Amino acid sequence: MSRLVMKFGGTSVADLERIRRVARLVAAEVATGKQVAVVVSAMSGKTNELVAWTDGAGRAAAGLPESDDEYDAVVASGEQVTAGLLAMTLRNMGHKARSFLGWQVPILTDEAHGRARIEEIPPENLEECFEAGEIAVIAGFQGVTPKRRITTLGRGGSDTSAVAIAAAVKGACDIYTDVDGVYTTDPRIESKAKRLAKISYEEMLEMASLGAKVLQTRSVEMAMAHRVPVRVLSSFVEPGEAPGQGTIVCDEEEIMEKRIVSGVAYSRDEAKITLLGLPDHPGVSSAIFGRLADANVNVDMIVQSRARSADTANMEFTVGKRDATRALEIVRGAQAEIGFEDVAVNEDVAKVSVIGVGMRSHAGVAQSMFAALAEKNINIQVISTSEIKISVLIDAAYTELAVRALHAVYGLDQL
Repeated sequence: MSRLVMKFGGTSVADLERIRRVARLVAAEVATGKQVAVVVSAMSGKTNELVAWTDGAGRAAAGLPESDDEYDAVVASGEQVTAGLLAMTLRNMGHKARSFLGWQVPILTDEAHGRARIEEIPPENLEECFEAGEIAVIAGFQGVTPKRRITTLGRGGSDTSAVAIAAAVKGACDIYTDVDGVYTTDPRIESKAKRLAKISYEEMLEMASLGAKVLQTRSVEMAMAHRVPVRVLSSFVEPGEAPGQGTIVCDEEEIMEKRIVSGVAYSRDEAKITLLGLPDHPGVSSAIFGRLADANVNVDMIVQSRARSADTANMEFTVGKRDATRALEIVRGAQAEIGFEDVAVNEDVAKVSVIGVGMRSHAGVAQSMFAALAEKNINIQVISTSEIKISVLIDAAYTELAVRALHAVYGLDQL
């Protein structure tokens, strides 16, 4: 008997009427003979409310550890409510169902509260549930440490919960969200954006990490590692209303026709830090980025160029906008030791990227990108590449213009 894990995000379970629609979608899958587990997020806005309460409670007194573990205990409660309500609704419809919290599955994690990583999911409890003919309704976003303390997986963690559970029970995973699949770019920016029938794990991972908010990055990494078939589809339909809907995330080999470029992604959550007059000798970069790594500041795009003065260089790199102030303080704190002349930060930038497995075997992708941006008088500040993507940093004011220009130049509106 085939198994399916269905995941529903916050907007999909925002109120009781939407929870009833979710129950109907679940019931339709059960009617096909599948063994079904459902992973749910908290109701829309609930996690933000819980986080605000923890902020209002204040910090631990001097001499006591920070309350990261208690933060997790609070913010994980939103999913508990949703799981219980959906299980009740399914029972009211005549289905056998029961809710599971993360520790009851159990979803075993490390002890990094607020950003825990899943280490193992023993399948025995879920297997017992399936054998009893029950629908397992599981609170997403949470797990438990070896010391039996509740953890949360970070924003978007319910996606990761769902994929990990699918891997544990050897099933497929359907991610229901407020869009009906993965598009060539953000339809709010480009009305000609097309829904992709299939996209490779590698492309989806790049799109998720580069700003597309359809799937959480770690969930795609896990799906790729365990070869879990994933489908992204809309929860705002009734069963049977949209046959063949959604986007399948799968192995590259399962896609018959390889597109040169599959999508255009963007992120406005960027800040550029510029170091001027940096001593140009071995160990300088290590000193800078080592300090940033120790402070858990993630650095993305990096470019270094020779300065006018002899034996000096200029360096630019990007960090998340939320990390900009901290990164600036860290770099300034090392100025006397490293000996650079000045540092500046610019938060008025955006990263725009093109992604496609076809780049591996086609020349001229970068030239087309640069020509399209030049035609719109958009200046490129930083460039970074990988085997299947090219990213550029531009002035944030030109984000939408750049996205539309690149979408057109690669013919994505013709798919």
